[in-house]
Parts: sequence; C-alpha cells; structure tokens
Amino acid sequence: MKADTLTARPGHSVDNTANDAIRAAIVRLVHTREVGADAYAGPIYFMMHYVSSEERARELAAALHAAPHGDLDLLNRAVPPTS
Repeated sequence: MKADTLTARPGHSVDNTANDAIRAAIVRLVHTREVGADAYAGPIYFMMHYVSSEERARELAAALHAAPHGDLDLLNRAVPPTS
C-alpha cells in the first residue's frame, strides 16, 4: 500500500500534525506486526508491505489519503492511538 502526498493537490503542503499522526500510526502498525518492518513513514511518501488483506489495505489507504488534508478521523479509526 502506497500514498504519495506530492500528488494530493497542487500547492498543498501537509502540516506537521498530519505527518506526525501518519508516522505514529505506521510505527504502531509495524510494532504490532500488522505491516512489514520495511514500512516507509514519509514525510512525502508512505508505504507499507504485507498488509493482511485487500480490505485492510483499502482501509489504510483511505485513511492515508484523507490525513494529509487534515481529516485524521479515518486514520484514528483504522489505527487507534495508544494512550
């Protein structure tokens, strides 16, 4: 599963809050072994291998495409933050 923030919208830059949230979510997925340890956590390009199913990959892709635009709800549902 891959997401590239450069193609999000011309002139759009991803803020630090979104980048930090995406990076933290990918780290959690690696730590729980839901994705491979070779995951790449941005800031421009995000990639994860060995996602368990196409359905899960689509869920994560939707979350990673919404997050750079400030919508972190999908990301927080797909990969809940730890307390």
